[in-house]
Amino acid sequence: MTVKVLAIDDEEGILKVIRRALEREGYEVDTLSDPLKADLSSLGNYNLILLDVMMPGMDGFEFLRKIREKADCPILFLTARTGEEDVMTGLGLGADDYIRKPFGIGELRARVEAHIRRENRQKHHAVAIGETKFYLKEKRLLCKEQEIFLTKSEYEICEYLALHQGQVFSRERIYEYVFGFDGEADSSAITEHVKNIRAKFRMTGLEPIETVWGIGYRWKG
Repeated sequence: MTVKVLAIDDEEGILKVIRRALEREGYEVDTLSDPLKADLSSLGNYNLILLDVMMPGMDGFEFLRKIREKADCPILFLTARTGEEDVMTGLGLGADDYIRKPFGIGELRARVEAHIRRENRQKHHAVAIGETKFYLKEKRLLCKEQEIFLTKSEYEICEYLALHQGQVFSRERIYEYVFGFDGEADSSAITEHVKNIRAKFRMTGLEPIETVWGIGYRWKG
């Protein structure tokens, strides 16, 4: 599975260093020099965010306040401001760690790897994918902060497709996942479930499940 990292810093030189260092480790890295241009709806697609503190227009603290509920991933501050008050402010807002500037490539890689490794060990109780958020333990789904009330089977279909976003699955494959090999119906039931799911999503203006004709369905977000 590809690990996606977003780095936000107003210094292009630092962004180049980060991209070069992490791409060598196999990470997929997106960079942004202006936090005001961030696509908030896509933040749930990242496994980790690196965020500068001192930026014009909107500093890292303000940006973190804005995104913490949308980004269910580790957020690490990049900062030259390492006084206790600043560190406590950042951690209090929901940052997971901070890296002091100037930083070494080895330290950057080690910190990122440690947080990614921890995330892989500890499954999140919630996963944000685009404008939808899945509460895995409670089997609840929110879209644009509005709960979509699904049956158990409908939820399982959505979760399966969303956690494999972009992959296409046949009705038979989805049926086996949701109902098992001992299911009493057949794969045509998936068509009806998808129809019901789409009707429930329609009130939000989204149609996340796409039909790939002759093959099956995929979650497009």
